[in-house]
Amino acid sequence: MSFSSDVKQELCRAESFDRDTLRAELYGMLLFGRTFRADKIVFTTESIHAGRRITMLLQNLFMPIIEKQTSLRPKSDETKLTRISLIDSAECTRVFESFGHSAGEITLRVNRANLSGEEQAAAFVRGVFLSCGSVSDPMKSYHAEFCVPYKNLAADLSKILGEVTECEFTPKTVRRSGNYIVYFKGSEQICDLLTYMGAPVQSMELMGTKAVKQVRNNVNRSINGEVANIRKVASASARQIDAIQTIKRTRGLDSLPDDLREIAFLRLENPEMSLRDLGANLSTPISRSGANHRIQRLLEYAGTQEDNHGESNDL
Repeated sequence: MSFSSDVKQELCRAESFDRDTLRAELYGMLLFGRTFRADKIVFTTESIHAGRRITMLLQNLFMPIIEKQTSLRPKSDETKLTRISLIDSAECTRVFESFGHSAGEITLRVNRANLSGEEQAAAFVRGVFLSCGSVSDPMKSYHAEFCVPYKNLAADLSKILGEVTECEFTPKTVRRSGNYIVYFKGSEQICDLLTYMGAPVQSMELMGTKAVKQVRNNVNRSINGEVANIRKVASASARQIDAIQTIKRTRGLDSLPDDLREIAFLRLENPEMSLRDLGANLSTPISRSGANHRIQRLLEYAGTQEDNHGESNDL
């Protein structure tokens, strides 16, 4: 099951004994469903839980004759679509008009009379999500959306979400494939949305996933930093050893001053050591900057020896 399916399953377990709250949820499901007209009401969903939920709400609130059909989604061998429709057009009219709509309406809009309080508004948004909502797997991205067929309904939904006092929702809208997408980006907004609709468990799951991703990212950054430092030390050490070998080959290490000879032998014996450790392991410990100064003198000395060695060959 997907994360979005888990969210809908939890939403469908929401309990309420208030008739207005149940009506508000059903209203959200029907209004944003496939077809909601005075002569025809059809609801389609990929979620078996949403299908059971709307059936339960219709039976408890209106007791109509319902036809339920299940089929495979076109161009899919696995995804099943559940289609729930009211058979009798008279019952469609009864349900349609009970929510304050009439057959003469030019366009569907949200009838705010069905959202009499904050609890009803939350139930309405839950119903809308069960009808046309989805949320991405938090391991991949943070994205939640409502796919709305009509511009005015999308605008009404955005306004309702923006008016929620307990959350600072800032939904955005974009048009995609003839539909209007009301969406949220960002883990905090999505967590608040899930909790508001009635899915606190999945909200906590999202927050837990975010924490795991943050720890993993921090560990990866730390490892990458350590690897980069190791490569840097190895590269510098190789260059220093090459310089020391040049001195050994041309003049011999005994030609070096005592302080440079000691750090040269120490470097040859410990190619993995950092400058800080080199300085700490000298007979008279010195700081990292002191060790770096001696190494730079060695590199300069090696360069001089290479030049002199080359000149003697030419002669």
